[in-house]
Amino acid sequence: MWTKNNMPDQTGKIAIVTGGNTGIGYETALALYEAGAHVIIACRDAERATEAIDTMKSTGGKGSLEFGLLNLANLGAIKSFAEYFKQKHQRLNMLINNAGVMMPPASKTDDGFELQFGVNFIGHFALTAHLYPVLKSTAHCRVVSVSSGASTFVDHIDYDNLKLEKPYEEMREYATSKLANVYFASELQRRAQPFSNLMSNAVHPGVVYTELQRHIPKDQLEIAFSKYKKVSDPWQGALPSLFAATSPSASGGAYYGPDGENEQSGYPALSQRITPAMKDESKAAELWNYAEEVTGLKFPY
Repeated sequence: MWTKNNMPDQTGKIAIVTGGNTGIGYETALALYEAGAHVIIACRDAERATEAIDTMKSTGGKGSLEFGLLNLANLGAIKSFAEYFKQKHQRLNMLINNAGVMMPPASKTDDGFELQFGVNFIGHFALTAHLYPVLKSTAHCRVVSVSSGASTFVDHIDYDNLKLEKPYEEMREYATSKLANVYFASELQRRAQPFSNLMSNAVHPGVVYTELQRHIPKDQLEIAFSKYKKVSDPWQGALPSLFAATSPSASGGAYYGPDGENEQSGYPALSQRITPAMKDESKAAELWNYAEEVTGLKFPY
């Protein structure tokens, strides 16, 4: 049973946690801070980030905390955040691509992508690309991409519906973005290996109640959660991310989730919820090439 108490000391390490002001991201950032890391809380709301940082500091962690303004729905803003980070820091040990949007009303990012696909995947692809020079220059670094059990709900990326070209189906679009996260993690591992000591993994947190579900009507949410035998608290949902980011036992290109029944809850283990589509390297490469084309960002190198 692996918990945050099993993490090696993180003193001297630098981590970015997107969406680190709430939910699973908050618990991920808090645990890294408690273990000694310097953690950048990257999110778009300065006030809420400051509140989260103050709350974390009250725990007396031995690391340090910093706020970074990041709007994953705007490619220009992502570049600005990365430039801000690179001006202050020369290395990056952990990039936790955690922030996400789940089942909002039909909407688009500032660059025209369906919001869930644009934030959950495109935004994190661009962020990782901009930060890659720092990752590459860091002796050992890890990139963790937070997916979801919903990644099993679809078996392909519909390239004719990434900008709301078709009637909006909120869960389908969410699942597509989370399948994209799995493809991104595995393809980054394959492509970066010749160039750096980077380790890339995907994780899913299991069934966790957080602010992520704020767009789902309360009555629908209660019905949905009543179908599960076990619903985790955010601290437990953060464990797969923490394991992938810090454990000496983690291996690159893996997919981690909880070890309980149907991977709804539990402690970090290799996920068994992997469909044939999720393992399709040609589909992962196709998505990577698409992302490079639409963002104008090509990496690794």
